[in-house]
Amino acid sequence: MQMRLLGRTGIKVSAYCLGTMKFGKIGNPDHGECVRMVHRAFDAGINFVDTADVYGPGGESEEILGAALKGRRDDVVVATKVNGSMGPGRGGSSRRWIVAEVEQSLRRLRSDHIDLYQLHHPDPDTDLEETLSALTDLMRSGKVRAVGSSNFPASEIVEAQWVSQRAGLARLRTEQPTYSLLNRGIESEILPVCDRYGMGVLVWSPLAMGLLTGRYRPGGEQLREAQLRFVPRHMSDERKHAAVEQLAQAAEEAGLSLTHLALAFAVNHPAVTSAIIGPRTLPQLDDLLAGADIRLDDDVLDRIDEIVAPGTDVGPIDVSYVPPSLTDPKLRRRD
Repeated sequence: MQMRLLGRTGIKVSAYCLGTMKFGKIGNPDHGECVRMVHRAFDAGINFVDTADVYGPGGESEEILGAALKGRRDDVVVATKVNGSMGPGRGGSSRRWIVAEVEQSLRRLRSDHIDLYQLHHPDPDTDLEETLSALTDLMRSGKVRAVGSSNFPASEIVEAQWVSQRAGLARLRTEQPTYSLLNRGIESEILPVCDRYGMGVLVWSPLAMGLLTGRYRPGGEQLREAQLRFVPRHMSDERKHAAVEQLAQAAEEAGLSLTHLALAFAVNHPAVTSAIIGPRTLPQLDDLLAGADIRLDDDVLDRIDEIVAPGTDVGPIDVSYVPPSLTDPKLRRRD
């Protein structure tokens, strides 16, 4: 497994990061199998694992990971997140919530520190200086080693860097955006901004919520079930299905599975540190690990650029962050 520097933190992490969103009731309720997946990933050379307080839900993913880390904690870079709703009045990026919730994450992870603590989403109701001040105090206390963001637009990444410099606060050292063969929008601004500020980038959903596994083809039973269960707009977008068919052909011509093509693409960009893989079962993990050493040549990358142009998204992902300026009509209309 290739190792890379996580921005300018000095921390070395694997090019694949094990994502644990599917650990627990919403994915794999078998805690024992989930623990075995963590160990299998570690044995394959992955030293980076990502979770969140809301995964599971209610912290179940963190609890499973905490059990899996027993005896191996010092060899692993653990990333988790705060901001998502854990119940009425329990969420966001206020000092009050961050300082309280970090203790719960530490308890669930059975650890005395978190290597990378990330803001899961922007919080338009909380001043960035308030949030960064709380994160700075957590770093000074030793409970958190580095801080980062997730799903931040480029403008808020820049603002956070400016606030940190002006107020003498800890800098956001990483960003976690969505990135895949179907969603390349971050190439236009977010990745250049992260590169400019020396930020590590760990990308989520490199398989586009499953579309790039090749299992969800038009007319198939698996696609119909997926459209009913989750991300219906994403799974039903005809433009995406058309692109997937072309990408599947490109993968076949390159002698690769579509899954391996997608993962190799996600870690190819020089500004991307690590791609988060989110298996639900051991066989899925084994398939993902089998493509870890694949490198794409220029001919394959040129063909991908012809199918999905650089810096463009083939439609949105239902679960990705959308700023209030787009979701609230009142912010776009005069009284």
